[in-house]
Amino acid sequence: MGALSIRNVRKSFGDIHILKGIDIEIDEGEFLILVGPSGCGKSTLLNMIAGLDAPSAGSIHIGDRDVTYALPKDRDIAMVFQSYALYPNMNVAQNISFALEMRKVPKAERDAAVARVAKMLQIEHLLDRKPGALSGGQRQRVAMGRALARDPMLFLFDEPLSNLDAKLRVEMRAEIKLLHQRTRRTTVYVTHDQVEAMTLGDRIAVMKAGELQQFGTPDDIYSRPATKFVAEFIGSPSMNMLPARFVDAGLHANGTPLPLDGARLPQLRGNTQREWTYGLRPEAVSFSDQGLPGSIAMIEPTGPETYAKVETAAGLLVARVPGKLAGKVGDPVRLAWQADQAHLFDSSTDKRLTEDSPA
Repeated sequence: MGALSIRNVRKSFGDIHILKGIDIEIDEGEFLILVGPSGCGKSTLLNMIAGLDAPSAGSIHIGDRDVTYALPKDRDIAMVFQSYALYPNMNVAQNISFALEMRKVPKAERDAAVARVAKMLQIEHLLDRKPGALSGGQRQRVAMGRALARDPMLFLFDEPLSNLDAKLRVEMRAEIKLLHQRTRRTTVYVTHDQVEAMTLGDRIAVMKAGELQQFGTPDDIYSRPATKFVAEFIGSPSMNMLPARFVDAGLHANGTPLPLDGARLPQLRGNTQREWTYGLRPEAVSFSDQGLPGSIAMIEPTGPETYAKVETAAGLLVARVPGKLAGKVGDPVRLAWQADQAHLFDSSTDKRLTEDSPA
């Protein structure tokens, strides 16, 4: 009933194309993340799902209903915005129940819904307070409670944690995930934060400039990025990228040989004039007695792990190592990694070269 289908959705303002044919299908109960940089079109797409804007082309289905041009009130959705949008003159209980009251829900049912979501969100002791007496995290819980009280077919979240501090963001992220596990309602969540995307989503849609770059599970997105953009956007620190060429039956960056899975070499031999980008996740790079020589340019300790930037003949590489790094800036080191841990992207198209890509 709560599945979501977005079919070739486009949005244009004259010659300006905001969305360029978005296709997304998720099953009932799934948690979908729309992620991408500012201006990529993710909030525009969410507004179309909500009925706050209409597509220029394409269709949107919720369950078995075509809601492309249906009014928001007829879509059976609930939305949580970046701003809490609470009524300052109402207390928490009244804010949570207001939408139900507007729908003529009997008072007994409204009171039961308020009690249910207040217990779920652990805000029972706040029901008599007004928004001005609440912290940011408490206000966000009330905003979520207002959505939960509706018990809709579809939950929509538009960057709901952007106004919170770092510690509270982590706590609220866990709360949202727990709520989804309890309610199992289909959810669409917009964010520009790739950590939120990876930790919350069952599936992720990575967007750039109105186009869908990749749609898949968090593991698909992280382990098999479809494009250079996805590889750099998802993951912190970002994936190492080295410009490379296929020369003398091998791949080289600035004259330095680069190891590559043998299954991909036959594909490269027929494309010796093409520019490539050689990608490595920082956790794939380790310090070794043998390997690519370089010198430490920067050390960034984070507590449980350390990021080390190393200058090499091939280019700057970031290594993520557990714990504390036994070294200092300027020390000579050697870096090593497994050939099958590298990702290769065609520099002209930014698409990832896979084992089954055509030569």
